[in-house]
Amino acid sequence: MSFARGLHGGADRPLSEQIYGVLREQIISGVLAPDQRLVERDLAAALDVSRMPLREALPQLEADGFIRILPRRGAVVTRLTLRDIEELFDVRESLEVLAAKLAARHAEANPDAPGIASMADYVTQARDNLACGNDRGAAAANAAFHQALVQLPEHRLLTRMMAPLAGRLEWLFRLTADRDIHGQCTEHEAMLTAIRAGNTDLAGALAFAHVASGREPSLRSLADVLPAE
Repeated sequence: MSFARGLHGGADRPLSEQIYGVLREQIISGVLAPDQRLVERDLAAALDVSRMPLREALPQLEADGFIRILPRRGAVVTRLTLRDIEELFDVRESLEVLAAKLAARHAEANPDAPGIASMADYVTQARDNLACGNDRGAAAANAAFHQALVQLPEHRLLTRMMAPLAGRLEWLFRLTADRDIHGQCTEHEAMLTAIRAGNTDLAGALAFAHVASGREPSLRSLADVLPAE
């Protein structure tokens, strides 16, 4: 097992951040399985790094919900549950609606804000990936759209509150890649149009409808995959 490919290429990023990114992707993709114990010696060998930057990456993975650090067992990959998914939707229905409203207000005052172009790019990427049959790439682009939505208003507190959810959101989108991604892209385009127009009420309403409409289909598709608790 080796995860080291390309690990040292990002010279502008600390090694611990690169390790975090690699392990995060391995967990989301299922290469590192739920409840799997992460043995520092084995991971360091697979990543071709010393244990020090690995140990620096583990607390961030725990903070973002990807692993649990247990007494006498060490780091263990998180097993998502249906309750986790329910709670994720509960939080999203509040915070992403707020993000959409703030994004529309920001766009009205700053119509050339670069975040608007980023959101449009992610919609295009999602559609391009769908056209190529790359559901995984489309799911990643949709997750990135939601991250860009949160970042657009430049609201520091909201950004900090939503940061731990970004990985779980991509994890959710990856797990539910068989959902109607075309429909999700259409809803993203409508949200983006309302944000560009500076229509805060419409942007918020579309964001709520977008998140809420995904709850039951997601839970239904994961009912045979995830435990209830």
